[in-house]
Amino acid sequence: MVQHLLGRKGAARIALIPQEVLEALNAGRIPTVNLNEFLALDLPRLAGQVASDVGLDPRSERLQDTLAMLPAFAPMKRHLHLARALYDLAEPRADRDAVAHALATHASDVARGWAAQWIAFGNLDLPAKLASARRFAADPHFGVRETAWMAVRDEIAGDVDAAVRLLQPWTAHADPNVRRFASEATRPRGVWCAQVEALQREPWRGLPLLEPLRADPSRYVQNSVANWLNDAAKTQPRWVRQVCARWSRGRVAEATRYIVKRAQRSIAA
Repeated sequence: MVQHLLGRKGAARIALIPQEVLEALNAGRIPTVNLNEFLALDLPRLAGQVASDVGLDPRSERLQDTLAMLPAFAPMKRHLHLARALYDLAEPRADRDAVAHALATHASDVARGWAAQWIAFGNLDLPAKLASARRFAADPHFGVRETAWMAVRDEIAGDVDAAVRLLQPWTAHADPNVRRFASEATRPRGVWCAQVEALQREPWRGLPLLEPLRADPSRYVQNSVANWLNDAAKTQPRWVRQVCARWSRGRVAEATRYIVKRAQRSIAA
């Protein structure tokens, strides 16, 4: 039983992670709760266990070759290569949809992140990829949610107007995680992901997503909208000032005040 581990507070250092927690993490029985736990994972062990859990052969040559090469890759790239190996094992199988579902609903957040990365590997168009990403956009774990938008980032950068149109209904979703995806996935700048040059040049093309979120009650969403505008301010500061000035007229919600202040933090006075 691991129920008693689910509400834990993550250790401040990797060396302080209890052995019981490490065992459960590496067995794929519980999600990570902080970066230290994520970095402490024994990836070969976890990958083998997850493969077995979802009906794939953990001893397959494809997976074993990837595991042997892991030390040559940067930490985050290791997860991309593991996700690809599992995808390649599942893709030719008649039950690949069942394997994908098992991975996407696994107890380990890392396994679900690998499932989210599968979206980038499939030969799907943008509408289909976004539809596939929605379940991961709503995942309870922050790491899976970040992986979800990164998995569709290249397609968004390649067709901004279509992405904005498709994501606009997401801004009215009851789940703040889904609403946040709409703004976070389209931020003009990013770390470890494709830059959306079209939105750096013409950020106003993203307004159909930002306007509905300008007074969102979720601080999670507010921060994303503010960061979106802060990104845009690096190339179009005048436009960001104009948007913030317009949002600040009349009776202004506290959420909007917060967004406007944070959005302009990088603009010189």
